Amino acid sequence: MRYKIVIAVFLLFWGIIIARLYHVSIKSNFYYEGLAKDNIERKQYIKPVRGEITDINGNLLAMNQIGFSISIMPHLKQTDKRLHDVVNFLVDTFPDLNKTVMMKVYKKYNSPYNHKFIKVVDFIHYSDMMGSYPELSLLKEIKIDAETKRYYPYGKYAAHIVGYTGRSNKKENKKDPVVNEVGKVGKSGLERYYNKVLEGELGYVVSKVTATNKAIDILEKNPPKDNKNIQLNIDINLQKMIYEHFKKSKEVGVAVVMRTNGEILAAVSYPSYDPNLFVGGISQKDWKALQDDLAKPFTNKLIHGTYPPGSTIKIGMALAFSKSLKGVLDTNEFCNGFITLGKSKHKFRCWARWGHGKVDLRKAIRESCDVYFYNKSLKVGINAMAKNLRSFGLGVKTGVDLPREYSGVIPDKAWKMKRYKQPWYKGETVIAAIGQGYDLVTPLQVARYTALVATSKLVTPIIAKKVDTNFTKRMIQPIHFNPYYLSEIRKGMYDVCNVRKGTAYRTMSKLPIVVAGKTGTSQVTSIPQSTKKRIKEADLAYYHRSHAWITTYAPYEKPQYVVTVLVEHGGHGGSTAGPIAADIYKWLYRNKYISTDKKEIKKK
Repeated sequence: MRYKIVIAVFLLFWGIIIARLYHVSIKSNFYYEGLAKDNIERKQYIKPVRGEITDINGNLLAMNQIGFSISIMPHLKQTDKRLHDVVNFLVDTFPDLNKTVMMKVYKKYNSPYNHKFIKVVDFIHYSDMMGSYPELSLLKEIKIDAETKRYYPYGKYAAHIVGYTGRSNKKENKKDPVVNEVGKVGKSGLERYYNKVLEGELGYVVSKVTATNKAIDILEKNPPKDNKNIQLNIDINLQKMIYEHFKKSKEVGVAVVMRTNGEILAAVSYPSYDPNLFVGGISQKDWKALQDDLAKPFTNKLIHGTYPPGSTIKIGMALAFSKSLKGVLDTNEFCNGFITLGKSKHKFRCWARWGHGKVDLRKAIRESCDVYFYNKSLKVGINAMAKNLRSFGLGVKTGVDLPREYSGVIPDKAWKMKRYKQPWYKGETVIAAIGQGYDLVTPLQVARYTALVATSKLVTPIIAKKVDTNFTKRMIQPIHFNPYYLSEIRKGMYDVCNVRKGTAYRTMSKLPIVVAGKTGTSQVTSIPQSTKKRIKEADLAYYHRSHAWITTYAPYEKPQYVVTVLVEHGGHGGSTAGPIAADIYKWLYRNKYISTDKKEIKKK
């Protein structure tokens, strides 16, 4: 046993000696060889110019302002009078600069091993620099480099679409060499989604240098690959018009304008914010103001706002019924204002207190009869309903070219068991059939599935039209529906906007084109069974009012566009969201997006 211990100690000792010898003679050699090479060769990266973002008409939505950065020579001691003289001179020249910050940055990066100038000022505008450039360039301690700064000319109008760039963190620097060198990265919106394209590729210059880091010869040069621009399908003038409509009416919400092939012309989330605040680092005051605003201006409600779809789900629900149970839509239902389940006295009420009487499919869509959908849902069941609705694009990500899209929820029995560890009840099936309960969707999902109803094709929404030199691909998935049922649903949507009993007749019937659509009122608070007559939405406290929906397509005969509007706590879809949708169609017609005259379309 002692013999084995001696052998083990002997082997451990020599193992340590050999490992140390390897480190000193081989591994350290690579390290010092690299240092020696750095002393004779210097590789400087050339930053690429970030690509610009334009709308469909070439208007700049994200551009680069031209300016300069200022760096100070390394190896100046913190107590060196010359360092303080240089920094004081910069502050005297540019009064907005902060001496304390510059000294802190210099101290952080100054070391005996760093031979590169240390950047202490990220950006000085071109006009501010020009008068002082000759004098500054004479100082050997100062190095001035051309620099660009991101600027968003339309600010809040397109903030949730375009996004913004900001200072990169350690994780982002480690992940991307371009970001590490540039120090800026797309943080949200298209700036984030297409960051790899927009940022370009680094160039570099390899120089032969002296011991004092003075370049004496260029050994290799490779220019950067930059100016990779993106053109959008967005029309910023339409975007502005919608935004100003929300602002004037003081309503919070979302509006989506999309071609039926998936191209997004406008996507407004109101209120918004100024992305220019984030470019150089947002102040605590401005950030707190954004966070404390109850209207959540920083939230992109287009893809991050999830809401009960209310009655807008009924057009898809009818299609889900038709695919789930053969012949289920062939029979009419009778609506006397409510239904009950089993022996329970709980009433699942229709929005019309006295009911709708005999209801067929077209009437159920036109007058949005809840009882019709209650009864059909009990025959079909929640699992079949949910499966089909997800295949129509509800409760799943749309695939739009924006980061961090939310999925929402279209529930079934398995979902509830996983989420709440509870069984599913029939009453939950009933309320899910009219877009309440656990149902949560994004406005973009509703717009997408409206395009499906209009064309029988499920499209992937796309904001970018051209990325660098490549046109974006449109993804379109045909879905087969029974032609008769689909036709009846479309006729019902026509009635909603063009027949007196339609829920959007007042706002949508006098347009220069024929529009088909569906309104929705999604409750945010439950109504007690003891309430015999509902309180008017206008009389409720603001945050107790229902969300107002309208989702439409036009022209009716040859669908080209989808317009979906949600007004948070807006009450009724037809009266609150309808006027916004109507103004959008007027704008599209006036600006030649829709050329078909209403007289040319035969009414059904």
